[in-house]
Amino acid sequence: MLRLHAGDWMADLAPEDGGGMTLLRFAGRDILVPAPAGSRLGGPFGAFWMIPWANRLDAGRLGDHRLPVNRASDNTAIHGLSRDRAWQVEAAAPDRAVLTQAVDATPYVYAARLDVALGPNGLSLALAVTNTGSAPMPVGFGWHPWFVRTVGTRLAFRATHRCTHDARGLPIAIEPTEGLDGGDDAFLGLDTHFAGWDGTARLAWPGLAVTMAATGALATNLQIYAPPDKAVLCVEPSSHMTDVANRADLAPFGPMRVLAPGETLTGTITLTAESSHLP
Repeated sequence: MLRLHAGDWMADLAPEDGGGMTLLRFAGRDILVPAPAGSRLGGPFGAFWMIPWANRLDAGRLGDHRLPVNRASDNTAIHGLSRDRAWQVEAAAPDRAVLTQAVDATPYVYAARLDVALGPNGLSLALAVTNTGSAPMPVGFGWHPWFVRTVGTRLAFRATHRCTHDARGLPIAIEPTEGLDGGDDAFLGLDTHFAGWDGTARLAWPGLAVTMAATGALATNLQIYAPPDKAVLCVEPSSHMTDVANRADLAPFGPMRVLAPGETLTGTITLTAESSHLP
């Protein structure tokens, strides 16, 4: 574990566990649900990276390739490859860490670099994924945080389109939307993809508000997951539409990027906090 701290912020990173985050606090308050000691990331706590695709691929299909189905209950390959592999610590300081990872798993051969920094103004996550193979490959990524959801939690963001989904969480159609702005009435029960996101989302709890701002490839699409049976709220910046490799009609709303050998895809996420109550 790597512990970072700066000002009122504290974060714990787990390089061996997919480069994920097991704890994030501001002024002593948990922003993410803390990971239980000894638990692997992927449950309803912490945060992890989805690389080189975000969310689900139906039957693991990616063109002529078949990726390992790791959720047999719905026959999908979910959340990519990087979360199941260790990252290396390239640099570490009290307020910053640089993690790297090299993956060779046909059809994916890539290098990932993650720069995590804390400062008085908040958390910064900068991700870069480079095609280190000899052939073009479709690439996407996303961040999967499990935010605390208490009584009075609110979420607001703007987007242009919202998907409808089948029972497996795969998109089947898309319709116009203005985004979301509200509490449980707006998001509880969703496992829903939004396109045309403007890159900003605001979460608020009594006495505290956090603004998420994304840039680059991470500032286009957003997955919202709020299961009624768990006190969590997932607000997941993603570079592409769920299962878009198999849904050509949805590609205009968030395609995967085909990287040529040596080409890099980048995106950043920042979280800033205010100790104020939003009515």
